Amino acid sequence: MDLTAGPGAATELHRSAEALLAHIAGGGVAPTAPMEFNDIEGYWLPPALEALVALMAGEDALGALAKAAQRDEQRTALFLCLSLAVAGQGDRIHASWLGTAFGELSADRPVGHGQRALWLAAARGAYGPAGKIFVLRKLDAVAVPADTDIDRWLGSLVPGEPAVVVPRSLVDFPELAEIPELARPAQAAARLARLRKRCEEITSSRRPDASTSPPLRNGDRRPVSAWSQDEPLAVLRTLIGATRDDGPMGSLTGYLLEDLSPGADPDLAASALHVVAPIVRTVAEELCEATHLDPPATVTVPILGHPIALHPEGPDAESLAAAERQITSDGVPRRPGPWRAYAAFATAAAGLAGVITAAVLGAPLVAVVLLAVATAGLTGLGGFWLWRRRIQEQADAEFVSSQVSVLREMAEGAVWALHEYTREAQERSKQAAEDLSDLTRLIRRGPRAA
Repeated sequence: MDLTAGPGAATELHRSAEALLAHIAGGGVAPTAPMEFNDIEGYWLPPALEALVALMAGEDALGALAKAAQRDEQRTALFLCLSLAVAGQGDRIHASWLGTAFGELSADRPVGHGQRALWLAAARGAYGPAGKIFVLRKLDAVAVPADTDIDRWLGSLVPGEPAVVVPRSLVDFPELAEIPELARPAQAAARLARLRKRCEEITSSRRPDASTSPPLRNGDRRPVSAWSQDEPLAVLRTLIGATRDDGPMGSLTGYLLEDLSPGADPDLAASALHVVAPIVRTVAEELCEATHLDPPATVTVPILGHPIALHPEGPDAESLAAAERQITSDGVPRRPGPWRAYAAFATAAAGLAGVITAAVLGAPLVAVVLLAVATAGLTGLGGFWLWRRRIQEQADAEFVSSQVSVLREMAEGAVWALHEYTREAQERSKQAAEDLSDLTRLIRRGPRAA
């Protein structure tokens, strides 16, 4: 086919095709005025346009269909499937057209723009239940690689997972929740609960009022088009030559991850969940199994900055004693000895001897009084220093005693928290089993369930 042989005819044809697409995208009905399309030798579009107008009007389109399919069967099928979907008349397509238009899907190569457009249209019900099942089977036929990064799927389904999950029993001792042996069951249970909730959202969601799928026309069972900014219409414009750049194609895994993320179209999310259901179910079973892990008999946790080993019967005596010694050693600051006070007392004693000597020798009264006052002052100062040191020693002893008491209370409390954690683990495992059962029911395999 050579469009350059008649550039004027080709340009006029493209204008007519674009006008027809704009018409059906805006109203979804066949043009009331007759439309003629200049035929170009070997070009599939003119007879495809004639077939589209005839199909929308309920007229015979076999001749135009045969001519268009003979020239390019795949493009013709894709054009008609997407055009009728955009027009809200996807129920007029022939079942074989979807297979021809969709082609083969593979995890090793990008998803074509036409394939993604058909995927979108079918997921949103443009071709009815049969069309949705067809696309689901196409997706099912492509096995997700066994070495797929599981965290990528879960990160898409339940993003923003907290780094540490603190169970109710360990709220007062969050340090215990960071111990791997205690953290894994709690994190697994919380992750499974979030996963079940997300699957429930996907499978039970209702389309909001601002729907991206076509609304129903009053008095008509077929929907009016609302695809003006959607991928099917973009692919159609590329098919008719109105645009040239389709943009980069995405991978199957990339589209599935995008469709599973919160905020994605609910119909696409349901289809994607159906495809990755085996992975989700396997991960859910592993998470449920992880909640059955028994807590260790002995754990070591920092209390007041000291490592304390905790046993079911109570804190470890040796580690507790070591911590108490460390508290006693670190809790009493180094203070200068009482030498200043002793020096003051020695000086006061010498002064007292001087007072006595001066009085015996008949020294002036003023000198004796001044020496006596100085001696009394030194004695008082030495006494004050000794008194303050005693107060400081008492304060240090009380601080050490209080820290030791707090250490023992916290250690005992941590042991009781571990007992509560063990009792809570039974409830957690029971809830995890219920979550797994609910999740399995929600993602049960089968096109109809999806």
